[in-house]
Amino acid sequence: MSPAEIDEFLAQQRTCRVASVSPAGRPHVSPLWFVWDGHALWLNSVVRSQRWRDLERNPWVSIVVDAGEEYTELRGVELSGSVRQMSEVPRTAAPLAAVADAESRYARKYAGAGEFRPDGRHAWLCLEPEKIVSWDFRKNPRLQAPQAG
Repeated sequence: MSPAEIDEFLAQQRTCRVASVSPAGRPHVSPLWFVWDGHALWLNSVVRSQRWRDLERNPWVSIVVDAGEEYTELRGVELSGSVRQMSEVPRTAAPLAAVADAESRYARKYAGAGEFRPDGRHAWLCLEPEKIVSWDFRKNPRLQAPQAG
């Protein structure tokens, strides 16, 4: 995918899969809602979760966002790097400039509009990816059905 296609794809998709690593070296993968701001992926994570504990100890993640049902429709983006905690833990309702844009995007994406309302169980993490890999099998001519005629 081109950078513009990646931006559009990440803006449209609703769920990512976050892979973290436990202290024992065991992988942990969990689904999570996210927003993409054009250069960073913002995660609103439950702070009393295995994912949060893993990322406090080791902030390195691999995150996959994908779509498609049939093999020839598969497309996605993998982002990897180190997440940073961006809000107090858990997030309170106090205004916080560092997360204002992410919260606005999140409210529009998942509530259709309105104001983001912290629930006292989540906090913000941000991934400015060091590496982005994408794929779009719909573009592979070898995977397309032959045209009749």
